[in-house]
Amino acid sequence: MLRVPHPPRAHWKKLAQEYGFHFHTMYGEPYWDESAYYQFSLKQVEQDIEDPTAELHQMCLAAVDFVLDNESVLRHFAIPATAWDAVRDSWQHRDPSLYSRLDFVYDGKSPAKLLENNADTPTSLYESGFWQWLWLEQEVDAGNIPKAADQFNSLQEKLVARFKEIAYINQIDQLHFACCKDTKEDRGTVQYLQDCAREAGIENHFVYIEDIGIADTDVFTDLADRPIVDCFKLYPWEFMLREEFAEPLLEQTLGWIEPIWKAILSNKALLPVLWKLFPDHPNLLPAYFEDELSSGLSGKWIKKPLLSREGANISLIDLPTGHTQMLSEGPYGEEGFIYQQFAPVPQFGDNHTLIGSWLVDDQPAGMSIREDKQTVTQDMSRFLPHIILD
Repeated sequence: MLRVPHPPRAHWKKLAQEYGFHFHTMYGEPYWDESAYYQFSLKQVEQDIEDPTAELHQMCLAAVDFVLDNESVLRHFAIPATAWDAVRDSWQHRDPSLYSRLDFVYDGKSPAKLLENNADTPTSLYESGFWQWLWLEQEVDAGNIPKAADQFNSLQEKLVARFKEIAYINQIDQLHFACCKDTKEDRGTVQYLQDCAREAGIENHFVYIEDIGIADTDVFTDLADRPIVDCFKLYPWEFMLREEFAEPLLEQTLGWIEPIWKAILSNKALLPVLWKLFPDHPNLLPAYFEDELSSGLSGKWIKKPLLSREGANISLIDLPTGHTQMLSEGPYGEEGFIYQQFAPVPQFGDNHTLIGSWLVDDQPAGMSIREDKQTVTQDMSRFLPHIILD
């Protein structure tokens, strides 16, 4: 695993605008960064990233079964009790999922360690599935990267195929797509998925989350008064279940992508459950619920809120002294915390590097690389391309 300095394409920003990559720079700071790329061997990708991704995903699905069969464990997930039946029903019906992303600590030598499962609203999809592949093609064609270079990336073709399957399973005639206003990154991600759905032959419509209404018949509608029957939403279930329309939402048979059972996988409470079910697994870090901490624990631990996003509200705790270092701030924490053994991400110069491993239709589908000057990867952390070269 190498970080290789590389000259950026001369007109890449103009090209990004032409291709609709409008969030390559955010708040005056670079988000997409092609001044370097990460290089992996085929063995590293296949054995250290792809295979563990597939195995961990199956372990996560087994954990959903375990959690839903044990209400004492389910309570740790801070999911409103009014939603438990809906989560169970969704899981028992195996409501289809589109995608997930596992975040790993990986240095190219030791086994990759799972930090969390972004199973509900993972972003960086456009830049992972399309933009970094376009970069590779152009740089290979220009002779700037060896022709033998490849990339761990079948995201786009798998997304299109999965949309076709979901449309068949759910008998979808038209599919709505939704995200919040005032976020270029979320809108760009959803636009990319709309393009994938269109390629799969699915008619689709877009509506902002804030513009979704509800008719007198309790049917959700868009601004054109079209009923929303099936919807991809880049909006987390923990928000949806605490809003004004949560009750009619749970009473409807609307087809959501991602389905409500993903509220289990996207929760940090999954991490102690995995450790309980699969102790000492080489790709897991020890993790515990706050009320299950043993007095015998020592060393450095990461304290994470159950529902935090973009690396918010993370603390580094030294046990048993309890000395605490706040690594990132944010609005989370009231829902409770878990403790995960500290595993520092690899550092290349001043850059701390995190691996994201994508799944589509339960299959490993690609990889993304984020780096930051800070220890914790957050929403403004830079995205760099990668190649496979032996």
